[in-house]
Amino acid sequence: MPERTDSYTVLRQGIEVVTELDRKRSRFLTVLRRAESQEHAADVISQLRQDHPTARHCCSAWVIGFDRDLQRAQDDGEPSGTAGAPILAALLKTEMPEPGQRLSDVVAVVLRWFGGTLLGSGGLVSAYSDSVTSAIEAAKEQKVLRSRVRMQHLTLDAPVAEAGRWENDLRAADVQIAGTDYSADGLISTIHLAVPNSRANLEHLQRRVASLSSGTAAAQHRGMSWQDR
Repeated sequence: MPERTDSYTVLRQGIEVVTELDRKRSRFLTVLRRAESQEHAADVISQLRQDHPTARHCCSAWVIGFDRDLQRAQDDGEPSGTAGAPILAALLKTEMPEPGQRLSDVVAVVLRWFGGTLLGSGGLVSAYSDSVTSAIEAAKEQKVLRSRVRMQHLTLDAPVAEAGRWENDLRAADVQIAGTDYSADGLISTIHLAVPNSRANLEHLQRRVASLSSGTAAAQHRGMSWQDR
């Protein structure tokens, strides 16, 4: 089993973070949205381009997956490397509220209205980077960032007469109780549990179960899933 809890940072579902930045009369409108697939990210970019037809550029980047293995950046007519790359770098490097976590499942779109003054390559890199960094800081201030955690799902068979006590004890130990099923004869209940995926959490759970059952029961692994917390 892993030695650590698998987790990363995401935007809360359904949230849009919008910020603006002005540089030498050029206007930069930044939008952050959650995106859990490349298709979703592409749809967000397309929709924002349609919503703001007067913007001269619609530059973007996205990062998707726990390992952030899906990444893409687009300059959309800006000089190569001056827009998409700094947007992506801001998504990858900006620190998250939870120590050790990284931001993912996110698309950042920066729409630019040209103000008549050329910013130069350095100015564009700075503007696009600052735009996204500011949007991420706004997300922190708005408290719309969440930890997404890989959860271990388990089941635990318990005598019906003991099920309520066991559930209460496990909840007090920060174990999630997803529900309880009962056997046809009404003698055995099956408690559905979930804990963050780490060896320490699993060992702690099994110790509690052993204590509750006087060593006669153990939780059985049933799979894993990702969950916002």
